[in-house]
Amino acid sequence: MLALTILSALSLWLWTPDLPREQLHKHYLSAPSDLRAVGPWQLHVRDTGPRAAPVVVMLHGFGSSLHTWDVWAEGLSATHRVIRLDLPGSGLSPPDPAHDYRDARSVHMLLRLLDDWGVQRASWVGHSMGGRIAWTMAAQHPERVDRLVLVAPDGFSSAGFEYGQAMEVPATLSLMRHVLPKFVLRMNLQAAYAQPDSLSDALTDRYHDLLRAPGARQAMLERLKQTVLQEPGPLLRQIQAPTLLLWGEADAMIPLANARDYLQAIPGSRLVSWPAVGHVPQEEAAQTSLQAVADFLR
Repeated sequence: MLALTILSALSLWLWTPDLPREQLHKHYLSAPSDLRAVGPWQLHVRDTGPRAAPVVVMLHGFGSSLHTWDVWAEGLSATHRVIRLDLPGSGLSPPDPAHDYRDARSVHMLLRLLDDWGVQRASWVGHSMGGRIAWTMAAQHPERVDRLVLVAPDGFSSAGFEYGQAMEVPATLSLMRHVLPKFVLRMNLQAAYAQPDSLSDALTDRYHDLLRAPGARQAMLERLKQTVLQEPGPLLRQIQAPTLLLWGEADAMIPLANARDYLQAIPGSRLVSWPAVGHVPQEEAAQTSLQAVADFLR
């Protein structure tokens, strides 16, 4: 009986329910007009900067949101129209109505967004998973891409992600739909930062809150299960846009060694990296990395 009581108390302590969208909007939505209908999708999109300026589209990584680009977006909005969005099931964007999180669906959605807004061409910035979507766009639709910035992009195989095979999602990971204590999330997030102080309490709170958006955790699991990597070389070699690779040299999630594969595959691409910076230079070395992007886009 005592063991059952302890187990019940532990379950209640660890149980992590969703947060109401109204509460999340109060803290993380800049303006109601940022919630946009695009085809069948409801998206959280921020569109800043001069409308007649060159367009930059920013795509966040797995489990992240458009807020990861705050510093870059503010800096670039003086000279560019900056469009950044939460991918379906991430941040403040509700899950995909078809529960389809494959890259092909993401590319289709992004083309629909640009078509709806009359944007013919843009420079694309993508981090990690968003980098994979961005370079796929550049390879398949070169007529829509001016320049390409890839921040520690995903795409090459690694442990648990073999070409042609869907990832096997551990049962323990599936538990996060119901159990996601903040201290556990913080331990997992810490691996993305080279300097422990870079992961502030406020940053941890933001990631934790947005992962508790209704349907967000289930969408993350579905995205993982639907991700089937293909050998990227053939697509990467089709990229025509000038390409800048950005990497933290202390990246423990997608190592700097992967940059060599991209440099070999993408014609004319070049690399900028920084020591003592991890997987998210746009957060951990925001001003330094912004300068590299601004110089490249200019």
